[in-house]
Amino acid sequence: METLMTPDGRYLIVRGRLWRATNPHLDEQRRDQLVHALMDARRAVKAAKASSDEEALAAARQAVNTAKVGLGERGPVWWTDRSPDLNRRMVSNTPYADWFNSLGA
Repeated sequence: METLMTPDGRYLIVRGRLWRATNPHLDEQRRDQLVHALMDARRAVKAAKASSDEEALAAARQAVNTAKVGLGERGPVWWTDRSPDLNRRMVSNTPYADWFNSLGA
């Protein structure tokens, strides 16, 4: 299944839902660092769940959040035109609905 991105590059569309995309203005080295940190944190979440370690799970989830904020996928928006953040909304309930429907997706 192909991942769709909104025409403005702000969101990925997964199963009809908008998910904020990574800030395209990050330099490649910083983006790579944050992606590696995110993957490490996700592995830590998995390990903490497997061991039922609630403290480790909380720390790992915080590390995931920190990486996602750094990537621009959470926290303050990375665009500057004052458009609202539509993260996690169904695309059909957003200004992207007509565009999305025109794709026949």
